[in-house]
Amino acid sequence: MSRLGFLLACALSASLAASLGAQSLTDRFKEVRGPWEIQLDRGDATSVRRGVEALLGREGLTVNPSDYNDMHALTALRSMAARACVAEGSWEDAVVHLQKAQAAAEENLATAEPLLAKTRAEHEVKVREFRDAMDKQAPRLRELDEAPGLNQDQMKLRQQLRIFMDEQKAALAHSERALKDIDGILDRLRQTKASTTKAAADWKAFLEREKAEIAEAGGTTRFVAGKVEQVKADDARPRQERLAYARRLQKLDPANKDVTRLLNGLMGKEEEPAPKPAKKRKARK
Repeated sequence: MSRLGFLLACALSASLAASLGAQSLTDRFKEVRGPWEIQLDRGDATSVRRGVEALLGREGLTVNPSDYNDMHALTALRSMAARACVAEGSWEDAVVHLQKAQAAAEENLATAEPLLAKTRAEHEVKVREFRDAMDKQAPRLRELDEAPGLNQDQMKLRQQLRIFMDEQKAALAHSERALKDIDGILDRLRQTKASTTKAAADWKAFLEREKAEIAEAGGTTRFVAGKVEQVKADDARPRQERLAYARRLQKLDPANKDVTRLLNGLMGKEEEPAPKPAKKRKARK
């Protein structure tokens, strides 16, 4: 269960910058993410999965690859779909969503890097130009500030230079903020690529280990019987992790009654009483 905590706690950020124009996938994800998180906390993974996959089906296929905000939201949606699949026990489907999240993150970074590099280079040129212009005019302004008894033309020139310096400072600050924002965006996209790549690889390896353990146990039935006892005993783990693993065991062996009882307990459901045997009628004499 060590990988469960990693993915259930993983929540990729989908807010880089506000998109313009009509409502984007980024905006839609911002609207629904909060309610979906609450549903996942309550254990309603199937509803979340249906909602995420419906949104992906409607709008995920039309995302513009050059829109790094929407591509980032697409990656986050795929990751949330994977979380929902893990929480409902459908771990093979989770791996598929994670691999698609990884592919979207890789495409996003590959597309954004050259575009943002060009914009970054333009701002770097502007920064040098603004600083050079300020350096050229600073001595003249300082001379006027320190000179006594300025005439009307000199005072007018000083005021013009002050306005010019203020404009250059504002433009310089704008370009410096842009450089910082670009670096922040690229850093997030690189982190997203790294985290989705790791999650996809980890869960693929986890499923392979599970398959090997099933074979070693002598089949799915024996494997589930052994694992359910571990989950029942491991009550120190968060409820979400135990619930996800119990659902996984039920997917593997729906007929196991111990798993059903464990799930009912984790979900706070009372076990239905066994039906009473029908009374035998006395034969008439």
